[in-house]
Amino acid sequence: MADDGRRGEEEDRGPGAAHQVFVLMEKLLEKLKVLNYEEEVLSKHNMKNLSRHYFVSSPYVASNPGEQFFMFTIIAAWLINLAGRPFTEPQEYDEPNATVSNVLEELRAFGVKVDFPPSKLKSGSGEHVCFVLDRLAEEALKNRGFTFRRPNYPSENTEEESVMEDDAELTLSKVEEEMIEEADDEEETVMDLEALKLRTAHTEPESSSKPDEILESMVDAAEWNLEVERVLPQLKVTIRTDNKDWRIHVDQMHQHRDGIQSSLKEAKSYLDRLQEDIGKTLEKVGSREKYINNQLEHLIQEYRGAQAKLSEAKERYQQASGGVTDRTRVLAEVSEELEKVKQEMEDKGSSMSDGAPVVKIKQSLTKLKQEVVQMDVRIGVVEHTLLQAKLKEKSNMTRDMHATNIPEPAAGPFA
Repeated sequence: MADDGRRGEEEDRGPGAAHQVFVLMEKLLEKLKVLNYEEEVLSKHNMKNLSRHYFVSSPYVASNPGEQFFMFTIIAAWLINLAGRPFTEPQEYDEPNATVSNVLEELRAFGVKVDFPPSKLKSGSGEHVCFVLDRLAEEALKNRGFTFRRPNYPSENTEEESVMEDDAELTLSKVEEEMIEEADDEEETVMDLEALKLRTAHTEPESSSKPDEILESMVDAAEWNLEVERVLPQLKVTIRTDNKDWRIHVDQMHQHRDGIQSSLKEAKSYLDRLQEDIGKTLEKVGSREKYINNQLEHLIQEYRGAQAKLSEAKERYQQASGGVTDRTRVLAEVSEELEKVKQEMEDKGSSMSDGAPVVKIKQSLTKLKQEVVQMDVRIGVVEHTLLQAKLKEKSNMTRDMHATNIPEPAAGPFA
């Protein structure tokens, strides 16, 4: 819709409105050069020179919105200061809406009517950006007292224009060279104008003297005419046209314009006829379209009902799919737990049916019995040893007791 509105606006303004912004940008660049923006702006911010169509918004021109907007704000602030109004130079990270609003306020202060929204300037390029900068440049030039004047064209020499043949200018200094070039291509005899000029220069002093009496021709008229016919081919001067002459270009422009006008007259009838045919065809297409829409109205209603049912069915399917997904996840968890239980049961069953543990137990019992028997034997040996030690110790004690209690016997018959 925005493209259609822009296209309609350009058609209302004329076919050349789309290219007017290019001309406006070139004029703006000339004004900036007059204001010496290269040294005061570009050198200060270390920027490159602007191209002829830097602020033009076109698909054929490369664009960088961020860089162009920053350049626009810098140049606008500089022009406002040159115009005599204080304005703070914006920074790269300032709010774009606030910066654009401040620039438009200063522009309105100069008496310029602004009939477009501020958002048109945020892109950094386009017709409105060029318009704002151009008006600010005008105010800056006015403040400096600079005005553009009309160019003064030098007056042309009318004597040179009088000597023309076939709309070409005669240059006497080139006639001799042109005569040499034409001698190879043409068999005509060309008169040497330089020699003629020198000859007339020599004869002028003699002829300048006034005759004493009226001159009377003594030559017969018939012979004079014959001599003129004989000499006439030798008096012919051929002038080669110079393609660099501006008059030739003007004549070519007139010829092309006449050709375009004649071709336009011929083509206009065909174009009008084609326009009428296209209009009739469009009317037929529109009527057929209306007829088809009326005939297919009930089918369209059915189609819309089917679309509504299809959307409801898709919604139910999505809901059911969500339930199936949850149940599938639960089933997977239950299956995993079941596999774990089966694995545990298989391990226990295999351990119960296996006889190796029983054999190991029997062997262990047999070994324990043997060790118990050995232990019993060792215990019996130890008890016997202890019993002997106790008896021996008891006998020693008894003997010691008897030895201490019985006095030393006298010598008797048992001695």
